[in-house]
Amino acid sequence: MEFCDECGSMMRADGEFWVCTSCENRQPKNPDANYVLSEEQEVSEVIETGTGGDTGLPTTETQCPECGNDTAYWYMQQIRSADESETRFFVCTECDHRWREDDH
Repeated sequence: MEFCDECGSMMRADGEFWVCTSCENRQPKNPDANYVLSEEQEVSEVIETGTGGDTGLPTTETQCPECGNDTAYWYMQQIRSADESETRFFVCTECDHRWREDDH
């Protein structure tokens, strides 16, 4: 599983590249690595958001770096090894911009 360096969203395989499901950032795959693509895993890990929709995610007061809105959904995700702490991700309730806690 790969995560976008720009926004922290999960990336999907597209030929020789990883493509971000949120911001469309593209990163080349490591040609020496072995990858296993599991459709079930990919679908279950995606967090759907949308303006006006109920995501079921909690909200917090934080300022969106894109639009300045002061409310965002948040969730925690383990993106490094198990002995590292989880990373907190935010999704703006207005513009759906995604960022992680250490981005700014």
